[in-house]
Amino acid sequence: MIRQKLDAAAISTRLSELQGWTLTDDGTSIEKHFVFRNFSEAFGFMTQCALAAEKLDHHPEWSNVYRKVHVKLTTHSADGLTELDFQLAVLMDRAVRDAA
Repeated sequence: MIRQKLDAAAISTRLSELQGWTLTDDGTSIEKHFVFRNFSEAFGFMTQCALAAEKLDHHPEWSNVYRKVHVKLTTHSADGLTELDFQLAVLMDRAVRDAA
């Protein structure tokens, strides 16, 4: 099931497939810091990711300061990481590649 909490082995496997994402100290989230050339690029990234998140019905915890975006992904209903978190991470990385 897509909203089922992943075990440590599955998290490790999925995390190894991603670039720049790290597991938080408590093991319940993954996070990444994105840096763009300017605010417009950062905001464009957030807009594109927001639309993807709506389609997945899975929303990030994030913050934006000028050209930087910090993203933290977790599934609150599962009290940890699920496949949805990794799907959204892949979509976010793709959004950065597509914008370059």
